[in-house]
Amino acid sequence: MYGFEAMTFNIHGGYLEAIVRGYRSGLLTAADYNNLCQCETLDDIKMHLSATEYGPYLQNEPSPLHTTTIVEKCTLKLVDEYKHMLCQATEPLSTFLEYITYGHMIDNVVLIVTGTLHERDVQELLEKCHPLGMFDSIASLAVAQNMRELYRLVLVDTPLAPYFSECITSEDLDDMNIEIMRNTLYKAYLEDFYRFCQKLGGATAEIMSDLLAFEADRRAVNITINSIGTELTRDDRRKLYSNFGLLYPYGHEELAVCEDIDQVRAAMEKYPPYQSIFSRLSYGESQMLDKAFYEEEVKRLCLAFEQQFHYAVFFAYMRLREQEIRNLMWISECVAQNQKSRVHDSVVFIF
Repeated sequence: MYGFEAMTFNIHGGYLEAIVRGYRSGLLTAADYNNLCQCETLDDIKMHLSATEYGPYLQNEPSPLHTTTIVEKCTLKLVDEYKHMLCQATEPLSTFLEYITYGHMIDNVVLIVTGTLHERDVQELLEKCHPLGMFDSIASLAVAQNMRELYRLVLVDTPLAPYFSECITSEDLDDMNIEIMRNTLYKAYLEDFYRFCQKLGGATAEIMSDLLAFEADRRAVNITINSIGTELTRDDRRKLYSNFGLLYPYGHEELAVCEDIDQVRAAMEKYPPYQSIFSRLSYGESQMLDKAFYEEEVKRLCLAFEQQFHYAVFFAYMRLREQEIRNLMWISECVAQNQKSRVHDSVVFIF
């Protein structure tokens, strides 16, 4: 019951909520980012990070450093923290934490299937997979020729199995089909996660509904923009939108018929939370849209920590840490390629 979580939450969730709030205090601040943006080499970045919680993960790395090494080690820290929380969690928090990784599983499946289609080495692809989205039979994905085989040989034993029911076809896998598969899986995953959070009730349902609705709306906008000028029909496009969120259902009807970025903008400006995002972009511009969405998401994730006795803080922390790793990757790439003038283009400050 909403408002009564304080009575029983701490029996099972109190320790882990304290842990995750402690982890959150270790996120990089604006001062850290300003120092990192001044770095001249990747070794300078390593030296600055040695004073943060990433220090123990990078201390034994020899020079010369590579961007991939920095990202890999920072991701390893996130994985270690996630595994620690999962080990300590009891139901329903353990299921909630598992839901957080399903998005990475979908990305890994798509990465391996796409890589195999372009005849890339499976071992090389496995190294690029996100460690939070790994499962036992992931390497077997390389043998599948179509969706049906993909499901029957591999995915039937994974948590993604229920999400595949909508996209099992006998069509051969090609780039277009794989992208449709990714978005269909994501739609099913977000709707399932949304229903699970609604069942939990209380503050978790309230805050997670807002965060997942934002994610669903962002995906709807990205699907629309990416499918402009392709052979995807309006009905196909509409089927890829999630059946919840601020844009559901009338915004989806408008997005389905958009034929350029300015029409997308006109449809989105009717919704006050998204009006502020699109007002920062000039007409016809979509390059900075991702950053504007990330900034809005970070704002919402930080607000999740303002309330107590709910599970949304775990989701928010994982997302904020992933954003931090994206920031570090961008800064490292700019430094490595001597493009320091562009270093602020994609950095999203968290605190």
